[in-house]
Amino acid sequence: MQTELGRHAVLVEFWDYARVNSLRTQPYLSAWHERYADLGLRVIGVHSPGYSFGRDRAGVERAVERLGIEYAVALDPDFEVWRLYGNQGWPARYLFDRAGWLRFVHYGEGEYLATERAIQELLLEIDPELSLPEPLGALRPEDEPGVKLEPQTADIALPADRGRLELVRDWSDGPDYIEAADAGAGARVKSFRAGGVWAVLSGTGEPGIYEVPDGVVEAEDPGLRLHGFQFTPLAPER
Repeated sequence: MQTELGRHAVLVEFWDYARVNSLRTQPYLSAWHERYADLGLRVIGVHSPGYSFGRDRAGVERAVERLGIEYAVALDPDFEVWRLYGNQGWPARYLFDRAGWLRFVHYGEGEYLATERAIQELLLEIDPELSLPEPLGALRPEDEPGVKLEPQTADIALPADRGRLELVRDWSDGPDYIEAADAGAGARVKSFRAGGVWAVLSGTGEPGIYEVPDGVVEAEDPGLRLHGFQFTPLAPER
């Protein structure tokens, strides 16, 4: 990042391609890169993996291509950058001015309008004559500034949260997953309240996060690894 200081504002985002909150934030990052890269903003995504399969460089590269990410992505498989920042979760956003001063921080989803206004403020400090666009509108109803949301069900992390699932057939415990012993093994979330349900899978296909609206996963082949379930907020009532 030091090579960018003095000439650019820098936005650093900690993310994980297997975290649904990171995926929901990513379109804003891409839009800010597209809007402001030529005006003095540098966006850097720091991929700090929350699951064991996320340490694989090739998997991250495939995810970056799949998501159409054009800004720089740094790999942080051992959480060295994470610890340097004292980071607290995914996603996390740090905005630095051209002198290297930290001017804006946000953890989690949201604060998109505030982030873009902060970006514009720093760009105007670099060049007061810039002509800047109106900030992006919210991509989802729950992204609107000031909206009040009901908390969704807490994420399920395996194998620690096996008790929150109904399991069919045999599943063996791994370091951060449960693994299906045979085809037809199933797992169902006992209860949840959320706008969407996502399963984190690896072992027999492309590792990553997959939407499962009914909260059910069934193994087509033995060796499927279920790392957990994640939940998204309920859309606000209008």
